[in-house]
Amino acid sequence: MFDAVLIANRGEIAIRIARACRELGVRAVGVYSEIDRDAPHVAAMDEAYLLGAAPASESYLAIEKVIDAAKRAGVDAIHPGYGFLSENADFAQAVADAGLVFVGPPPAAIAAMGDKLSARAVADAAGVPVVPGTREPTDDPEEAIAFGEEYGYPVAVKAMFGGGGRGMKVVNSREEMRDALVAARRESEAAFGRGECYLERYLARPRHVEIQVLADLDGTTIYLGERDCSLQRRHQKLVEEAPAPGLTEAVRAAMGEAAVRVAKEMGYTNAGTCEFLLDEDGETFYFLEMNTRLQVEHPVTEMITGVDLAQSQLRIAAGDGMGMTQDDVTLTGHAIEVRINAEEPAANFMPTPGRIGDFTAPLGPWVRLDTGARANYTVPRDYDSMIAKLIVWAPDRDGARARMSRALDELVIEGLPTTVPFHRLAMTHPQFAAGEHATSSVEREWDLSSLEPQAVGGSDDDDPDTGREVTVEVDGRRVAVRLFGALPAGAAPAATAATSPRRRRGGSGSALAAVSSEDLIAPMQGTVIEVSVEVGAVVAEGDSLLVLEAMKMENAVKAHRDGVVTALPVSAGEVVQSGAVLARIEDA
Repeated sequence: MFDAVLIANRGEIAIRIARACRELGVRAVGVYSEIDRDAPHVAAMDEAYLLGAAPASESYLAIEKVIDAAKRAGVDAIHPGYGFLSENADFAQAVADAGLVFVGPPPAAIAAMGDKLSARAVADAAGVPVVPGTREPTDDPEEAIAFGEEYGYPVAVKAMFGGGGRGMKVVNSREEMRDALVAARRESEAAFGRGECYLERYLARPRHVEIQVLADLDGTTIYLGERDCSLQRRHQKLVEEAPAPGLTEAVRAAMGEAAVRVAKEMGYTNAGTCEFLLDEDGETFYFLEMNTRLQVEHPVTEMITGVDLAQSQLRIAAGDGMGMTQDDVTLTGHAIEVRINAEEPAANFMPTPGRIGDFTAPLGPWVRLDTGARANYTVPRDYDSMIAKLIVWAPDRDGARARMSRALDELVIEGLPTTVPFHRLAMTHPQFAAGEHATSSVEREWDLSSLEPQAVGGSDDDDPDTGREVTVEVDGRRVAVRLFGALPAGAAPAATAATSPRRRRGGSGSALAAVSSEDLIAPMQGTVIEVSVEVGAVVAEGDSLLVLEAMKMENAVKAHRDGVVTALPVSAGEVVQSGAVLARIEDA
């Protein structure tokens, strides 16, 4: 086993891997950005190193900086977690070139699956059915429109190098195609550094079912059952469970064997997940993509199989093998995971970065909370909106739903809106209870009007400067120092202000103050990605005027009334606060 592993990630997954390392006697080395100096994942490490500024491109996505930190820490291997560089073949190759072990599949396998078109080719070669789609990337609206005319609408515009629903747009008519191509490309470039897109026939009401695979260096490849991840919004998962409700043993075996064939076709090793769309007949399935990493929802598989997937990854990467075969895999009971995101379900799941007040985890048998947050922690707008995952297990699905409802009632997260109210509704929703939901259910079929806007609050004042722990950096390495007593005015080091979890990091806001119903205000804190109108433009209620991005999500801000745009106090690239004036629309 390795002596030390650098975990090239943040948040709950970094903590999850650190725990696996500690249980195996491995030194866990972390990395962090400037805004994450006081993040819980940093404190969970045996040591940690600064990468750079808050933007992921300057920190968690900076390959050279990650490799340099690994060399300085003297680690044997790098675990990428999920997101960021986890599915970057260039990063995996750079790790190998540095003489380190990448805890994941070979670079060639990542490249084959990271390019969604080559992934479809691998599935074809393995004899696994795929959804009809283009074989080459395109940014030509006319070509995309022709595809829609041939296969019918809706059409999915998908990022070739994307994942997690980012860089994906559903187009319902030829009139929407041009804007969808531009938006998908922009979103994909921001999230993954590549903007190429392809087209795929969009299934109206499928289920999202995925198969967890493990493959060791000795050539053994197995699957560990399936997960149903059909409850989604913006094509991003909200609730995951294992096993999939209503799935027959025959379909489970067929999907599992298909996933193994895909993995073997590409020479895959370590943990991976083959995602499938299951049609409404409950039998016809299509290969969607393969995620060449540990999944967010891996805990539900761990719950029903008893297999520690993070430790399995480390053992496989170290050459120890899995120590099990397909015959050893048994599925017991039912597990459900809900993603606790900093979002407001009552406002179309609008991102809500901010400071957490009280944070109390639920307790009781078979309840697990994976989180990268804590009380008095400020959730930054720079990264994903997920702040925790709540997972439960029970002997059957109804028992798991009941246990999840109880755990959600015990969970306390104050200070900012979260998805907890939605999850309470979901656990008792008749469609979910019957296992009859699909990927489109939340946005097209569910009535969420009973969800009310949540209270926000929490003081921004710092606690008294007695017994405070602040962070200093010695040659880029994080060192915690506890200060007793107040510092003289002006004597606090720069790091002190940066490390306070209670000090908000604001943007420039708006030059105007909202004074009338003519003002269009920002529904959330975020970065202005695009301004699509000019002063003097005549607009109608519902017209898209700006695009705001926060927590890796783009949100179109639309005109709230008919009229003429008489002021635009913001511009692309500017950071605005919730409530800032974005435009003024007066009577024509």
